[in-house]
Amino acid sequence: MGIFTWIILGGLAGWLASMLTKNNEKMGLIKNIVVGILGAMIGGFVFSFFGATGVTGFNLWSIFVACVGAVILLVIINLFTR
Repeated sequence: MGIFTWIILGGLAGWLASMLTKNNEKMGLIKNIVVGILGAMIGGFVFSFFGATGVTGFNLWSIFVACVGAVILLVIINLFTR
């Protein structure tokens, strides 16, 4: 995947994760992209650990994996900031 695809995938996953964790009000576009890209890495690691496929390209499965990883990241961040 190219950098542009990572930015779009990260933005979508970060935005979905911020809505699920109720952080949407305090997150902007850049934070959503960063959280989504880090979430894709975390989600890929977690899914690979359990034997599933991680991020495979720009598709629904990859968005799901990245969103799960971003939710994990935001929950951990919320534990330390609240």
